[in-house]
Amino acid sequence: MTNNTFQADIRENEILERSSELLSMLLMDRTLSTEDCQVNIFWATNNYAELGVGYQYGDQITINAITGKNGEIIKPRAVKSREMQQQRSREMAEVFTPSWICNKQNNLIDNAWFGRENVFNIEVDNPDGSHSWIPSEGKIVFPENKTWHDYVKENRLEITCGEAPYLVSRYDSVTGESPTISVWTERFWR
Repeated sequence: MTNNTFQADIRENEILERSSELLSMLLMDRTLSTEDCQVNIFWATNNYAELGVGYQYGDQITINAITGKNGEIIKPRAVKSREMQQQRSREMAEVFTPSWICNKQNNLIDNAWFGRENVFNIEVDNPDGSHSWIPSEGKIVFPENKTWHDYVKENRLEITCGEAPYLVSRYDSVTGESPTISVWTERFWR
């Protein structure tokens, strides 16, 4: 794991500092909350149970539980031990999808929608067997009969992703490295 791994972590304390409202919205269970009562998502794991009350399987995740001295409790998958990753897969059927697969799947949909390839990036299959991509440069050109509004309105969300790899590439979920253009370019030109 590289030092870039720590850049992949969400900094709950920083989010709280900038906007407690945003952090509250991120924790909201939108299926159970009402206009009058917010219900938060729950831990859905016993991995944090040793921390006591408020960290049990069915306990709601509160702002206090993940900020202050507890601001580094939640970790991205890439930072968790291999043993914990395997345990979560066995016990909770947690499925890990590498970032490059998410990108490939998104590209298949985008290729069909735009009617051409490489709209957002160019996939790279490296000689060492690893995979990456190079972001496309310049303005995205939409087909004559479609706009960015149409693109945004499309239903494509894979709702079961814990770290939302289908929506954003904060880091490479396999290596923990930040997917900066220089990292991908360096790998491509080796």
